[in-house]
Amino acid sequence: MGAMVSVLATLLYIALYIFFIAMWVRFIFDWVRVLSRTFQPKGLVLVAAEAAYSVTDRPLTAVRKVVPTLRFGGAGIDLGWSVLMIGTLIALSIVGSFR
Repeated sequence: MGAMVSVLATLLYIALYIFFIAMWVRFIFDWVRVLSRTFQPKGLVLVAAEAAYSVTDRPLTAVRKVVPTLRFGGAGIDLGWSVLMIGTLIALSIVGSFR
């Protein structure tokens, strides 16, 4: 029983770690789009961007429904990414203790 829990925890840890990396890839692509409006990914970069956005879009949308954007005049700070990243790190820590 203990070996099975360890195997399941390891698989879940790997999935969470891939999600963690996808979150950072999304963060980088979001900032590249902000800083260079004409950026058009091609080839392998396009595949990486599509994979990152596909994996992270639904969880991020769900968090953004619960956590509102902070408004400062005309500007806004999206806290959804930060909350999801902190939740992912906590989940990694918890699952990592079962490995």
